[in-house]
Amino acid sequence: MSEKADRHTWSFDRISERLAHRDFQFDLHTDDRTRASVAMILNRSDQDLEILFIQRAAHDLDPWSGHIAFPGGKLEEGELECQAACRETLEEIGIDLGQGHYLGRLSDIVGTNLPVRVSCCLFGIDRMNCRPVLNEEVRELFWVTLSDLKDQERHQRSSVAFDEKLFEVPAITLPVDNKPVLWGITYRLVMQFLGILEGKYAFGEKGNMLPESIKIEEED
Repeated sequence: MSEKADRHTWSFDRISERLAHRDFQFDLHTDDRTRASVAMILNRSDQDLEILFIQRAAHDLDPWSGHIAFPGGKLEEGELECQAACRETLEEIGIDLGQGHYLGRLSDIVGTNLPVRVSCCLFGIDRMNCRPVLNEEVRELFWVTLSDLKDQERHQRSSVAFDEKLFEVPAITLPVDNKPVLWGITYRLVMQFLGILEGKYAFGEKGNMLPESIKIEEED
């Protein structure tokens, strides 16, 4: 079966099976990094698999202000990773993942610019049954098809600003007008997921690349 034809057969059961048979790396709580968890939310349309993204609202105290992300946030004391992902998703976009299908987890991602360790839990939902309500932390919610995320013409190296520095990073240009590129932890999680669907190990060469820092030119 060709890759083009195969993309239409990704049922939630198949994805869950793929996730269950991977040798993933989870946090063993051996470091002092801040623990966070996000939800990768999937929807099956008639034509393709779709992944939900949010654009974070602009906020001076948010290091990821305005960036493309998955709903999620820090773990509260005594909270498990997927419990945190569900709670944060309900708070940020009003979607109750308890009504969806839990599919599994990806390997944890360690931040390259901040001391954070991020877990990612996957859920399948029917978007037609959801009525999202965004809180003040989220500017917009949108869906991107698997085909667009896999389109190699959208994969590039891009200059992005973070913590008063400019980085050259691998990124994906999304098919949504006036949106920043997908990069960083969310990009690495997406690349890990694409690698799993393609039968490759989680990150792959591109997904494991660290950003190259370059100096930002100060304004006159």
